[in-house]
Amino acid sequence: MSVRPPQSFHQPGFTNTGFNVLEYELMSERAAALGRQGVKVEEALAALNAWNPDRDSGARRESLCDDAADAVWGLFIQREICGLRNNREIIKRYAIPSEVLSRVGAVRK
Repeated sequence: MSVRPPQSFHQPGFTNTGFNVLEYELMSERAAALGRQGVKVEEALAALNAWNPDRDSGARRESLCDDAADAVWGLFIQREICGLRNNREIIKRYAIPSEVLSRVGAVRK
């Protein structure tokens, strides 16, 4: 799929060199990857919130917390790639529990 920058970005003397077009495509892919990672975080947190102690085991909850932490870590890394270094807003927006945040970046056996 090819994407053309909006005409409002056109500046006098600015030519669409191969580098400029490539940079626009890379920015588009970074934004799309950030969105996909956000969806993964939402799904992992929804699965964690759906955990029921009456029908699921404690080991299942640990697994869900680990999966959510991995997804959150991926989101933090993707945001950093995009130049967004402050994660406080994301933690609030997704309501990431502290038990998940404490596992972010942890290497498991």
